[in-house]
Amino acid sequence: MAIGPRLDLRLGQALVMTPQLRQAIQLLQFSNLEVQAWVEQELERNPMLERDDRAGSDAPAAPAPEDTPPLADAREAVAAEGEAPLDADFGNVYDAGGSADGGYAAGPGAGGRGGRSDFEENGRDIEDLAVERRSLREHLAEQIRLSIADPTERLIGACLIAGLDPAGRLALDLDALAASLGCGRDRIEAVLARMQRFDPPGVLARSLRECLEIQLRELNRYDPAMAALLDNLDLLAKREMRRLMAVCEVDAEDLADMVAELKRLDPKPGAAFEAEPATTVVPDVLMRRSEDGGWIVELNPETLPRVLANGAYYARVSSGARSRDEKTFIAEHWANATWLVKSLAQRASTILKVAAEIVRQQDGFFRHGITHLRPLILRDIATAVELHESTVSRVTANKYIATPRGTLELKFFFTTAIAGTDGGDAHSSETVRHRIRALIAAEDSESVLSDDQIVTMLKREGVDIARRTVAKYREGLGIPSSVQRRREKAIPA
Repeated sequence: MAIGPRLDLRLGQALVMTPQLRQAIQLLQFSNLEVQAWVEQELERNPMLERDDRAGSDAPAAPAPEDTPPLADAREAVAAEGEAPLDADFGNVYDAGGSADGGYAAGPGAGGRGGRSDFEENGRDIEDLAVERRSLREHLAEQIRLSIADPTERLIGACLIAGLDPAGRLALDLDALAASLGCGRDRIEAVLARMQRFDPPGVLARSLRECLEIQLRELNRYDPAMAALLDNLDLLAKREMRRLMAVCEVDAEDLADMVAELKRLDPKPGAAFEAEPATTVVPDVLMRRSEDGGWIVELNPETLPRVLANGAYYARVSSGARSRDEKTFIAEHWANATWLVKSLAQRASTILKVAAEIVRQQDGFFRHGITHLRPLILRDIATAVELHESTVSRVTANKYIATPRGTLELKFFFTTAIAGTDGGDAHSSETVRHRIRALIAAEDSESVLSDDQIVTMLKREGVDIARRTVAKYREGLGIPSSVQRRREKAIPA
């Protein structure tokens, strides 16, 4: 047998993840804000791309300059290469199967720019009217300037403010602060006591107990009974009401009043200053009722990236390219531009297709509420729209739909199934959670439901559920055990 090099030819298949394919997969799971940011980056580095500022505008488009091709030119340039249309101006309404007997109907796409035009015409936006938020430290520093004249005490106050945590608590060692400033601890405590009367009440406290005590003194509600209650907050957390009545030397009615008083206090007085304003979720998909009783599902035009591949510019620069490097540069950027527009169109089409199928399968929820939410898994949608489960998972991540029952994440509609008794229909886990919450909300001090009793009641309603599952759902809802609820309900409200 001869030993030596030889050349063999073999035929095989392999899955190759090109950079473009990886980016297309990543685009699917991006939120609309992430897609907008990514498109902005592409616009900066690819001269073949341009922003379509005319899309979605109600005003007639101005004549395009010579170096900006009409939209039709760009479409034709790609169509000649067998690509998808360059712009994102596709039909954004998905026909979910219309019928007059409660089915689904297609409808026109939502055009226009939304409700922002009045502000934009005046050169102002709604954000310009927002009041500038001050931090807690700025709020306290202003009170120092108004109430403390001594420079040394102002310096001590500034050091105390620097030691605040986001909740408004003081996280400083006063002995260490006194050593670093070269003054006595008594003077620091005197400044601290003065500043603890600043707004908001309870700020600069060193513990939860001190925070509540400051607020109670401000309300003239601090007495020996309340002091005893603050000294035993651990018993209150465990709802040991009988022991608390003995410690505070009060009856059930007085203890209930004291607990209610504590609930009206703010355990984190600095949180309101440090909290960021809530971010408004912009839905990717809109749905509404059609005239025949079905649902119209459409893409939100405000979240669609408006980007085009400039076919005229590509034709001009490619004809003028001389060197090999220039031709390679132009060809690569043109290919990237056409791929980007095609990928965005495919992404939007996939989102709409998946959202429409979710609406079709969860029709009962939209018509009758949470009790009619069906158990749904990714495979159900993937099979219906002929996509892979991983694709459906990426499409539904960080995407929201505006429905008659509120703006919900697409992931909300995927819940595990809980079997029905005697082979009956399965129930959504979210529906079961809602039912557990309702059963506990309806109980009173004389009939506090144990987890076993809840299991029995749910089985009568056709839900085959285990006790440990009820306990898990109850704890997930933040509902204490029956023992703790019985102790709490034993005290008059």
